Amino acid sequence: MSEEIAGWRHVYSGKVRDLYVPEDPSTGPGADGDGPGRMLVVASDRVSAFDHVLSPGIPSKGELLTTLSMWWFERLAGADGGRSIPNHLLVSSVTESVDVPDAVAGRSMIVKSLDMQPIECVVRGYITGSGWNEYREHGTVCGIRLESGLQNGDRLPAPIFTPAYKAPLGEHDENITFAQTVDIVGAARAEELRDLSLEIYERAAGTAEQHGLILADTKFEFGIDGDGVLTLADEVLTSDSSRYWDAAAWAGGTTPDERMASFDKQIVRDWLAANWDKRGEPPALPDDVVTRTADRYRELLERLTV
Repeated sequence: MSEEIAGWRHVYSGKVRDLYVPEDPSTGPGADGDGPGRMLVVASDRVSAFDHVLSPGIPSKGELLTTLSMWWFERLAGADGGRSIPNHLLVSSVTESVDVPDAVAGRSMIVKSLDMQPIECVVRGYITGSGWNEYREHGTVCGIRLESGLQNGDRLPAPIFTPAYKAPLGEHDENITFAQTVDIVGAARAEELRDLSLEIYERAAGTAEQHGLILADTKFEFGIDGDGVLTLADEVLTSDSSRYWDAAAWAGGTTPDERMASFDKQIVRDWLAANWDKRGEPPALPDDVVTRTADRYRELLERLTV
């Protein structure tokens, strides 16, 4: 599943990304003996749904996701006028060629090694997805009691932090309460994860609104660097980690499908749900599903960044 990249050794593959370390750690950025270790994160064109990697991939998906992540990292580093949020980048531009292998240029990031936190930091500004399912049954989301009468896709009175415990590859992440987060990482770290996640979400939601988009929810991953600083890592605010909706469609739509048509792989999920019983290997995606999904990823990038 991973690629052979000269000068780099593959150490891990997720559903979408592959992780490499230098074959010779004494060269390149962050290799002066006192600097952080470095890694190469490569975004593939793979697409997953229902815990399966599907075939074929989505053309240019890795480049689109990486470009959007880098754009957001720059804004969160202060380009949006807010305070600078520490991130894991060592090479600060997706187009910077120094030390980025040609084979993965445009869809890779050179980053510093972090002690990754086992918490997936989910922030919801609107209720949908697994949060909607829990709310219908219990009136709560990750143990947070919400007002009655909410409908699927409604805006919440204020964004909420709804963490998940990161499961091993191939297993479902588990929604947990804030109290469980405290048990896992301690009270001070849990509060830091919550407060920083909410800050980033609100800044990003404001930017999205300026482009006629709604950031319904998103998830962040953080690690601790060598100085003990909580650091934003992995991808950020992409179509794979976030639900974006068209603001005009959400305001004027009469059905959930019209209100919440997202700029992500929902087209893939919908087709698979209608054409596969979730037993055995999933079928190959039709060409039109692949094309329409790629178009939605590209449209989001263009609307935000152009």
